Amino acid sequence: MPTPSTLSLDDFDLAILTLLQRDNTVAQRDIAQTVHLSAAAVQRRIRRLRDSGVIRAETAVLDASRLGRPLTLLVEVHVHDEHPLRTAGLRQRIQDEAAVQQCYAITGEADYLLVITAATMADFEAITTRLFGGDENVRRFRTSVALNCLKVGLQVPLPGGPLQA
Repeated sequence: MPTPSTLSLDDFDLAILTLLQRDNTVAQRDIAQTVHLSAAAVQRRIRRLRDSGVIRAETAVLDASRLGRPLTLLVEVHVHDEHPLRTAGLRQRIQDEAAVQQCYAITGEADYLLVITAATMADFEAITTRLFGGDENVRRFRTSVALNCLKVGLQVPLPGGPLQA
């Protein structure tokens, strides 16, 4: 099976991905009509895109504020030692913490950038205690509170083609 970096994507694949990024609940027969392929061909292509890892997940995007988590916080984490053995515990706690929506290892002054949702500031304090409390390798963390959401999404820009949906 090709890896995502070696998988060759044609215009049909890109058109299918464009449609799925917009709405992954669209019926395969509707995708087939739009991209001018058979439903079976679309099904095979989607399976190949999933199996290769190009399609990593298919999820619903929820509005955290409507679900009692109105705070979005961006947290820069600074560690003393970036060695994988020294950060393994922190990385595992981040993976295990449901309130962490995204985490990136980054360049610059900080070592990690987390996007966290919380119900209240007290909730956020409990989250940071779970994540960073007692970890002597965490030098400090700095938090910014999102005042407003201008854009949210995980869509990847795809090259245009004659079948761009």
